[in-house]
Amino acid sequence: MELHDLTAVEQARAIRMREISSRELTEHYLARTARLNDVVGAFVTMTDDLAREQADSADRMVAAGGPVSLLHGVVVPVKDLHLYKGVRVRFGSEVSDRVAEVDEFVAERLRLAGTVMTGKTSTPEFGLPAYTEPEVGPWARTPWDLTRSAGGSSGGAATAVASGLAPVAHGSDGGGSIRIPASSCGVVGLKTSRDLLPNGPMPEGPGRLGVQGPLARTVADAAALLDVMASTPPEATYLAAIEQEPPSLLVGRYATPVIADTAVHREAMAAYELASSLLESLGHRLVDLVVPLPLEAVPHFELVWAAGAAGIPLTPDAEDRVRPLTRWLRERGRALSPQEVADAIGFMQQHAQAALESSAHVDLILTPTLADLPSIVGSIRDDADPAADFEAQKRFTPFTSPYNMTGQPAISLPVHWTDDGLPVGIQIVGRPMQEALVLAVSAQIERAHPWGHRHPEVW
Repeated sequence: MELHDLTAVEQARAIRMREISSRELTEHYLARTARLNDVVGAFVTMTDDLAREQADSADRMVAAGGPVSLLHGVVVPVKDLHLYKGVRVRFGSEVSDRVAEVDEFVAERLRLAGTVMTGKTSTPEFGLPAYTEPEVGPWARTPWDLTRSAGGSSGGAATAVASGLAPVAHGSDGGGSIRIPASSCGVVGLKTSRDLLPNGPMPEGPGRLGVQGPLARTVADAAALLDVMASTPPEATYLAAIEQEPPSLLVGRYATPVIADTAVHREAMAAYELASSLLESLGHRLVDLVVPLPLEAVPHFELVWAAGAAGIPLTPDAEDRVRPLTRWLRERGRALSPQEVADAIGFMQQHAQAALESSAHVDLILTPTLADLPSIVGSIRDDADPAADFEAQKRFTPFTSPYNMTGQPAISLPVHWTDDGLPVGIQIVGRPMQEALVLAVSAQIERAHPWGHRHPEVW
């Protein structure tokens, strides 16, 4: 067994017991990344020297017998949409290249928890598309089939975990950006509730759609990273919550696409039906739901998304150097008046509230994560027609963005693999701030139907 075969929780335990050192673990991941990053496209920036300094500091703290966090000494890379003080940040774009002068609050928590930052994971330009194909680094690919995309916008983070370049990773999600790559790469990805984790000091975007969260190979690792990111009190940890068997729950389910009129791939439906059977075998009751958000809600979300793109501060000379999709979204957003943006946010929030009320009688919601298999690299991207690009993204991922509108926690679990070895995820959604229950049921599913033994060829 090699070090990357251990889960993050196991690695942290071994460091605390002084069976391995954080420096040894860090060197192992740095070497793997140097060998495999050009293949899978996980990292845009490496921070080898910083990682070694942090690992040595973590080892000194263990030697001194001081209190340590759940993931002390473990490698946790940060997505390159987010600031990590002293480290280059590109936001996935050729027009952005600077060194961060401050930590974002979640990054600061990761630093204070004694985790090791080996680098910044790749993201598409400003995190706008559902694929990770930036001009500033290698394109992120799922390690299960290197002709296919890792998804986006946390594509680099997901493939880093799936490829064994990090045990867990930080991600963020404004319309599915954790769950899309989690499904594409066969890992666990949790979009947290709005306001569970702080987004500061960066300003919130219109509609407050974006949140941060963990990507991991196992539910336990995702829970442990969430504990670290949330600075959870020791007596009430998410990791402890998954050890409890949840009571019998009422789970609402639907597989009708929400934001696009499109077909759902038979393998996505197979994953959905498998998850339904698993939940029933575990004692939960299932009931079919109507789609919680009408198609009339989609234009309001799109306007808010475009307004967010328009709000990205760029110098005049940078406008002609951004990707066509970014330029199209910015032009669409700049054409809106402040009142039109406010109205779009208001209408979106009304639809979100109605969706929350319509599903208030169920404890959880089950859907497919995606409508299709991981996309062929470059197949969704359409620089010649960014409007068609945007529509293709909606057809690919019609189940994720509704829960950015409602602010509910939503997790993607890799419950199914095709005969060709491609991962297919399902999405479980909870009530706001009920991450502990979402994680507990996810862990219950994992115990009944494990996936941790599966590894891609690059492993």
